[in-house]
Amino acid sequence: MEREAAGGRRGWRPATEEALYGPRGFYRRPEGPAGHFRTSVHASPLFAEAVARLLRLVDEALARPAELAFVDLGAGRGELVGAVLKALPAEVASRARGYAVERAARPAGLDHRIEWLPEPPPGVTGLLFANEWLDNVPVDVVEVDAHGVPRLVLVDAAGTESLGEPVGGADARWLEKWWPLTGTPDDPLPAEGLRAEIGLPRDTAWASAVAALGRGLAVAVDYGHGVGARPPFGTLTGFREGRETAPVPDGSCDITAHVALDACALPGGRLVSQRDALRTLGVSGGRPSLALASTDPAAYVRALAGAGEAAELTARGGLGDFGWLTQPVGIPNPLPASLPASPQGPLPETKQPSA
Repeated sequence: MEREAAGGRRGWRPATEEALYGPRGFYRRPEGPAGHFRTSVHASPLFAEAVARLLRLVDEALARPAELAFVDLGAGRGELVGAVLKALPAEVASRARGYAVERAARPAGLDHRIEWLPEPPPGVTGLLFANEWLDNVPVDVVEVDAHGVPRLVLVDAAGTESLGEPVGGADARWLEKWWPLTGTPDDPLPAEGLRAEIGLPRDTAWASAVAALGRGLAVAVDYGHGVGARPPFGTLTGFREGRETAPVPDGSCDITAHVALDACALPGGRLVSQRDALRTLGVSGGRPSLALASTDPAAYVRALAGAGEAAELTARGGLGDFGWLTQPVGIPNPLPASLPASPQGPLPETKQPSA
């Protein structure tokens, strides 16, 4: 399928790749992602503490190996991996090794125990955790033309779009299976203007990340949608300084799209909501007892703040609706089988303004 056109126009996938990760790309800017929005990692230390508990469950399932890896895929500036290592008890921390996988340069002052890599380390044993990584794996966008034909959407550096060649090959097969652009019984042609994002590069990226894990658990956390409820006009958008904006592939903003996590799932994978996963890992939004306020006011204030942060991490219509795609490799899934599957229906954009 044609990816380039005259006048500097090209598909959204190569345009996004350069805008996010090129020499002047958004993710190479000195302020990092936290300068523009906050993820669950930035919302509360409770998130890293829960991930540390998950790492301990993986450690137990692995029979406490001599070296226990925590791989933070799409590490930003290393906030999560650093916090997870600090949250581990001494016996586990003595065996733990942190890996931050990120294209940007290693930040100054990062814990010396953390290895900074451009790709996941091969063959390690432990937990690979990808928090809001897949939504920034660039994808192409297609749109149905006036004749009912899905065509590649081309874009220039200013964000102006036009339609290119019809979709074909592996991309067309992916759309047919995972994001069918269909009409109605009365009019079998799909309606003009329907859009979709071709998630095949994300499927491939996730499979590659899982394949790098020797034994353990791989987890992808992201906002998304399921095959029965894809948004009819796609989800591609931009973020700058805490606000949603038009996606312009010039390096000035984040460019993101919701993830078809159901398409990414490999055999044996399971999709649950962040709300259920975090509650299983000890994050509860329950208010502390009022009795604590009279016996230990300082502890009550701390507990109340923690309850508020937990409520944000597990909120319906927000961070709690994120999907956790869990993929065990050579071990049983350490999260309980009783957790309900996440339907991953249409979810709101939930990147939060930076503090």
